[in-house]
Amino acid sequence: MNPRTVHLAAYDTLADWEYGHAIGHLRSGSYFRAAQGPYDVVTVAATTGRPVTTMGGQRIVPGLALDALRPEDSALLILPGAHLWDSGEELLPFAAKAREFLAAGVPVAAICGATAGLAREGMLDDRPHTSGAAPYLAAQPGYRGGDHYREADAVRAGGLITAGPTEPVAFAREIFAELGVMEPRILDAWYRLFAHSDAEAFPVLMTAGTDGSEDGAV
Repeated sequence: MNPRTVHLAAYDTLADWEYGHAIGHLRSGSYFRAAQGPYDVVTVAATTGRPVTTMGGQRIVPGLALDALRPEDSALLILPGAHLWDSGEELLPFAAKAREFLAAGVPVAAICGATAGLAREGMLDDRPHTSGAAPYLAAQPGYRGGDHYREADAVRAGGLITAGPTEPVAFAREIFAELGVMEPRILDAWYRLFAHSDAEAFPVLMTAGTDGSEDGAV
């Protein structure tokens, strides 16, 4: 199987800025390899019975209930941050689903508060990872992964991608790398342009897909 669907967890207080670069390019296929096409992005919530409201006040109508999500139907699960990760246990079923994905060999990408949820579930105890700050994870009950914490914009290890709340571009970079959708030189140029406004990266991006696919657009 080669699923062409990425699943985005959706819950109230979702941090709008943390996943936009990733899903925007996954949906458009911009700068992808010629053999790669765009992905569908399906939102997943605890229930499909009501919309969720993001931190920015946007309403998202979920496309799938969490208990119906199967790893074999997905290329990747994205867990964005949200205030709810820090205010109780409501979102821990999403962390449990992440464990199920990783056990099945399907990658997971967690940013900001979602890393705390994974830490509380013991999923960061034995693999390199990062977050907003080491003390943030150290304060999570049950977390024993301090020796594996990395001071980095984003970390990809063993199918798990982690990043802090200020690194949505690096987070997207690691998602693209995990899925193998861009050639390395194109991915490097994409990051230089979107993270550092490097004008010299733009002409490189314009060579994406020159072996037969359409060029992407900023």
